[in-house]
Amino acid sequence: MTPAPAAHDDGTPGTGPARQRPPEQPSPDTPPRRTHESEPDPHSLAGPEPEAEGHEEARAAQRELVAHTPGFFLDGDARFGGSLVGGAQHGVSGGRVDGDVYLGGRTETHHHYGPAGATPDASGEIPRDWIEELAAVFADGPAFAAALERLREERVLVLAGAHATGRNAAALMLVHRLGMPAVHALSPETPPAALSGRLTRPGGYVLRDLPLSRNRPLRDTHLFAARDQLARTGGCLVVTVENSPHLPGVRPCPWEAPPAEEVVRALLRRRRPDETGTLLALPAVAAFLAETDRRPAEAAAFAETLAAYDGTPGALARLADFGQAAVEKQCRDWLGDPQTGLRDKAFLIALAVFDQAPYVLAAELADKLFVHFERLQHPDRPPTVPVFGPAAEDRLDRARAVGEVRQEETDWGPVPQYTAAFRDERTARVLLTEVWTSHPSARPALVEWLRQLARDGRGLVRTRAAAATALLAAADLPSTVALLVDGWATAQAVGPRVTAANTLTLSQLLGAPAVLRLLTQWCNDAHWGRRWTAIRALGLLAPLRPDLAGPALDALASRARVDASGQAERENLTESAALLLSAGPRREEVLAEFVRLLYRDTPAVRDLALAAFTHACDNAGDGALVGWYAEEGMYQPDTARDLATLWRTALGDLGHTRQALTALATWVHVAARRADVATALELLLPALIVTADDRKRLDHALRTMRAEDGSTRPPMAERLLTVVHPVPATR
Repeated sequence: MTPAPAAHDDGTPGTGPARQRPPEQPSPDTPPRRTHESEPDPHSLAGPEPEAEGHEEARAAQRELVAHTPGFFLDGDARFGGSLVGGAQHGVSGGRVDGDVYLGGRTETHHHYGPAGATPDASGEIPRDWIEELAAVFADGPAFAAALERLREERVLVLAGAHATGRNAAALMLVHRLGMPAVHALSPETPPAALSGRLTRPGGYVLRDLPLSRNRPLRDTHLFAARDQLARTGGCLVVTVENSPHLPGVRPCPWEAPPAEEVVRALLRRRRPDETGTLLALPAVAAFLAETDRRPAEAAAFAETLAAYDGTPGALARLADFGQAAVEKQCRDWLGDPQTGLRDKAFLIALAVFDQAPYVLAAELADKLFVHFERLQHPDRPPTVPVFGPAAEDRLDRARAVGEVRQEETDWGPVPQYTAAFRDERTARVLLTEVWTSHPSARPALVEWLRQLARDGRGLVRTRAAAATALLAAADLPSTVALLVDGWATAQAVGPRVTAANTLTLSQLLGAPAVLRLLTQWCNDAHWGRRWTAIRALGLLAPLRPDLAGPALDALASRARVDASGQAERENLTESAALLLSAGPRREEVLAEFVRLLYRDTPAVRDLALAAFTHACDNAGDGALVGWYAEEGMYQPDTARDLATLWRTALGDLGHTRQALTALATWVHVAARRADVATALELLLPALIVTADDRKRLDHALRTMRAEDGSTRPPMAERLLTVVHPVPATR
């Protein structure tokens, strides 16, 4: 039974071309918003045609979701393009900073930027005492020996691993173990092509967290040049990257984090060698080590606390703070303590929503939540917010959180931002669940606040509102849908419906019960808004959860079979189906499903498959189908055949020829910039020619094609014409 939709404020912005984002917290991928003067009654099933959304806006909304979602939503296989943002995670999103290296009694944080005035390629020698101190407590782990052997033989090593697995500390130790007289740190902004030119001094080098993308790959040729230079100086180089597809010709060395027990034991042997066995036998230690997926930095911090253990109740309590029970108790105490003011509680809740985000957002929006709390608790008096308050460091200290300056990506490039995060990454999720399920009297204020966040002009704020609502849905789905999600889903504007789709997508990633069943029901709901929301959520889910690609496409096809009721809904079906091909692993399986729909379904479903395919092809951005095909798909025979089938069918179908030719021009323009795409097109075009009409169509398209700036036929089109009309071999 579908819950009754909740009321929502008028003037909710959608995605459109008119409104500019405010500069406080810009997002490079945020679609512009526009405001509507009024919206129809969400309780009415009738209403005007919903606001439409173009496929560029749909892709931008998808990128916004991925860029700003807290990291724990996207753990494991839930990735877009193999990582959180097209292979490089520049922002802060969940977890600890994997640049932190724990050195005995202190933490050294290595940032991705230098002091004011430093050049982008600045580098320097790492102090010897830092390295020696790290070496004294470093745990090798299962991958270290193999990595060391490869570095000894090859001089250059690319160490690839997941976020926060200790790969940066391992890079330092690999160079140190080879006995290098000095270890130099290179800037991650060093262009791969300029890498060899930076290796002029004797000793070893580390380049930590090199950002890679389609336009900035690390090629084997870059490493060959670096190896030649290092052979002359007798040095070595270790480059650390997240697992990335942008390593053409490179054979990276996979890195695995050492077990947490090894990290704890290594530090104890340094600090309290005679009592290591006794300390490891403590029940609190066993409980800590029993939990899986302990990160090296977390294990090192726990080991520091354990090394300071003196047998007192206070010391034992500090050990217990690392457990889930301690986190839950802390959250209950925070919210239930009458001595903690409403403003402090509002800040805790806001920090839970904006954990690992700029501190100013949590502080600013906490005061807005405080206003809602004041109105709820004291309806007879106007709320007042103190203009000044405690220092940021003091507020964070009371919240058991930390702050640090990090680089934040904006429309204008990276800028330093003071970010805030709970010391224990579980706190945010536990705190939001606790306030929603154990303090129902706070719900009206929390609901109004989340609605306010969903209307914010900043993409990060809107996405965090959806993420927080998803956490609430995982704890209490019926109430969350009734109070928040359904009101967004039945809105006339695009913006709230995007928020609803994002919320349901993230709820499914969290394992919230019955979300897939809700989406299936909403695909055929009487209200067009719920249908739109479910269709978009299915399109977003499949790249994150490849196992859902088939069911998602089936659900979209089933809606197409019953003839979507309006132009906006038909376009949404197309855009959502195109998102299935826009990012994520196992795209070859989705292509095969698209081919299946061409021959085994109704004309409406065939049209959906072709329209979605051409939309997905008409994209030259990061993670686009054209780049994936050149890097991976063309080397898989079945995938190459399926893609050729879809191209040939779309070009030959009168209803889709124009869009297919537009998409083909996009691929040709990309080929002019990328040699691998040019090669892929040279192999693809012959497979598109089965009849004389096929050849004539391609010939006409290439001869009449214009360059991206509108000038005459580009040279790449001339080159491809020779593929369409090969010159016969002469004897």
